[in-house]
Amino acid sequence: MTHQLDSATLDTMIDSDGAAPVQSRFRRRWARVPRELGFLLATLPVVTLAFSVLVTLFSLGASTFVFLGGVFVMAAAVVSARWFGAVELGRLEAAGMPPIARPIWSVERRSGAIGWLKHYLGDGHYWLYLLHGGVVNFAVGVATWCVAITWLVGGLGGLSYGIWSRFVPQHGSGNLWLNKVILDFVVPGLQLGNDPGVLQRNETILYTLLGLAMLATLPFVTHGLVRIHQGIAHGMLGRFASDDLKREVAALGASRDAAVSAEDHSLRRLERDIHDGPQQRLVRLQFDLASAERALDSDPAAARALLEGAREQSRETLEELRGLSRGFAPPLLQDRGLAAALESLAARSTVPTSIRLSLGESEIAPEVERSVYFIAAELLSNVAKHAAATTATVSASTRESDAGEHVLELTVFDDGVGGAAEAAGHGLAGLAERVSGLRGEFSITSPAGGPTMVATRIPLS
Repeated sequence: MTHQLDSATLDTMIDSDGAAPVQSRFRRRWARVPRELGFLLATLPVVTLAFSVLVTLFSLGASTFVFLGGVFVMAAAVVSARWFGAVELGRLEAAGMPPIARPIWSVERRSGAIGWLKHYLGDGHYWLYLLHGGVVNFAVGVATWCVAITWLVGGLGGLSYGIWSRFVPQHGSGNLWLNKVILDFVVPGLQLGNDPGVLQRNETILYTLLGLAMLATLPFVTHGLVRIHQGIAHGMLGRFASDDLKREVAALGASRDAAVSAEDHSLRRLERDIHDGPQQRLVRLQFDLASAERALDSDPAAARALLEGAREQSRETLEELRGLSRGFAPPLLQDRGLAAALESLAARSTVPTSIRLSLGESEIAPEVERSVYFIAAELLSNVAKHAAATTATVSASTRESDAGEHVLELTVFDDGVGGAAEAAGHGLAGLAERVSGLRGEFSITSPAGGPTMVATRIPLS
């Protein structure tokens, strides 16, 4: 598995002896300089454009807020701020910074102009983006751009001073020699003389050393400046901790509603199956027993035939009830676990079914086992009834997701005619609700002509 390493991770990588080689670390820092310089040098035009647009829109909206048009101008300001914020986050990622979690922008908008305005003006993230683009990022961006351009030009100019200084006009004794000023300050009373050739040579050496020092520290300066932007963006443009909590609450509410709906669907289906199957057989059994009772004295042979038919009816009713119970919680599932229950399910399928299991040692909650068994039973039943398939495959495995969460994945594949889809009130929609109630994922791939693959992913935690 390949992982992307951000710059902070690269800085902390160490060799087998326990210490990162200084040369390798310095080389990695230099490798980041082009991207970081690209970010910093483009900052001035970006923040200037953002400042001009956002301040203009905000000022116009605030000054005309008492009129209806000012409200819409203010909404345009916050929408523009969101766009500039997204550009800043994209630029930071292009500069090699780790991604910042974006806010969860509400997608539900109330109808009408008032609902539209509440959607944009009632979200605190929009105002933070406006503050960032209109004030903070402009001030910080101008400062970091000045530092970056000064450091870059100073380093390159100092290193090449011996070349371009020859073309600078000299003004006799009126020239200011930086090396002489520094030495007079460090060693007062030192007489260097006024020989232009000596002073020019010392000046070249001084500027070359300064240029080398500035270029040697350029990777640290650019990285520090970009990190300043990263820190500000993380605090102002990133997701709030409360956003994750709201999303979790919404997900729990949706899971609860889906679980209730799935349970209601299952109960209604069970009621329908009992009414159409065992209940009808029991009613017929009751009539057969009544007929046998009446014929017992007058026609013993007919009564015996009726009793034999009643016994067959009772046997079929019992088998049907057992089949209904196996669809929810078969004894095999409780006694020997999910793997054995799925193998038994595949063996009983009317369509030749192969099974692939890799459940490992993960502990699976009983409600998850029952749901996975029920989903597999329903899907195989659909394959037998509607798919016109010749083979099917059931795969079940547990693994660790990219987020570090243990999940159970169930996949049912068939080579049938395809065309399966979720339809309200039908079986696949009920299965999707059941999976959603367990905070899982349910997907169907079934093009016309087949094949069909239904995948389920349920977290075990």
